[in-house]
Amino acid sequence: MVSTDQNQRKDVDVAIVGGGPSGLALAAELKRCGVGRVVVLEREISAGGVPRHCGHYPFGVREYGRLLKGPEYAARNVDEAVKYGVEIRTGTTVTQLHAGGRLSLTTAKGLETLDAKRVVLCMGVRESTRAQRFIGGDRAQGVISTGALQSLVYLKGMRPFRRPVIFGSELVSFSAIETCRHLGMRPAAMVEELDRIVTHKIIQPYLAVRGVPLFAGVQNPKIIGSKTVEALEFIDAAGVTQHIETDGIIVSGRFRPEAALLRRSPVEVDLGSGGPAIDQFGQCSDSAYYSAGNILRPAETSGWCWREGVVTAKRIADDLSSNGKPETGVARLVVTSPEIQFALPQRLTRSDRSGGMDKMQIGLHEPVNGILTATVDDRPVWTSPLNARPVRRIQRPLHDILAANDGRDVKLSIGPRR
Repeated sequence: MVSTDQNQRKDVDVAIVGGGPSGLALAAELKRCGVGRVVVLEREISAGGVPRHCGHYPFGVREYGRLLKGPEYAARNVDEAVKYGVEIRTGTTVTQLHAGGRLSLTTAKGLETLDAKRVVLCMGVRESTRAQRFIGGDRAQGVISTGALQSLVYLKGMRPFRRPVIFGSELVSFSAIETCRHLGMRPAAMVEELDRIVTHKIIQPYLAVRGVPLFAGVQNPKIIGSKTVEALEFIDAAGVTQHIETDGIIVSGRFRPEAALLRRSPVEVDLGSGGPAIDQFGQCSDSAYYSAGNILRPAETSGWCWREGVVTAKRIADDLSSNGKPETGVARLVVTSPEIQFALPQRLTRSDRSGGMDKMQIGLHEPVNGILTATVDDRPVWTSPLNARPVRRIQRPLHDILAANDGRDVKLSIGPRR
């Protein structure tokens, strides 16, 4: 059952930090695999993660064969975990990660220590703030993230403004339009710093359908307002200063891993992704820790994270049952081109364990059209053409790179097409 009570028994087989789609799916799958005591630690008063306040379709089709709204999907994930015997502890905040799987917790009843054979980090992502997006101007009230907007609208029934500007053009930014419509808010504009929308261009006509003008390639955005937001000013792509009257700003997207817990922890952080550095099994630098979901990279869909949780659970169950053979060394997948933001897995474990990732994931800082090359001591071991943009799902086969792993680092770079 879902509980906020302090548990008297401290030792568990697997502790999962975060009760979103990846954490709940991972927990349920661990129990299906026969793992003993599995506990999900969720700081919110209810488990389910971001879908709890996404009051729109589509969720759950691949997972449950049904078209669900976000809250229905979150509830189904919770129900599945509880059905298989997962203990879900809400209102529980993990405050420190210690070596070997020991966790410091804060609960309604005070401080606690929990020891786990394996800990899985599933804390997800958060949107970048106004400061991180370099939005200048007055410190007026009425500036919120998409997540905060969805929480206000779907969980509390509140309308924070009537005519907001959406700053950003990722898929979540388009979701914000639907969230606004739910309580009669009509966005005044969508504003994007890049020269085109970040999400796929096929979605752009939706703006015309909803009557939302797009300003792409903007510079120097500034918020105007003494107490509350009154306008947004910026220089458009033609060099003309625009002044849009608005009563709110939705700072949308540019996701970052929720990785504050990793500071002063035994878990190595990848500077490119901002999340934990993992190997092809999802295992971190401290072997007691694994990671899954959007803490690994910003940001995938709930369905993707759910499936990632399931496959990671199988690897952990195999690890706990000692079916996997010990590693014989770890090399690194090192990004050497500035166009590449991150590549995961960052660690390449030499092991006879089966069931690891068969594809690597790549994120970009900027659009790329070239040849992706993996080298060991300047010797190419794998190449692939790459024509892609930032905030896209980019995957490439990992087999040749793993096969070339003899303990030396593998360098990943982008070169010109010949």
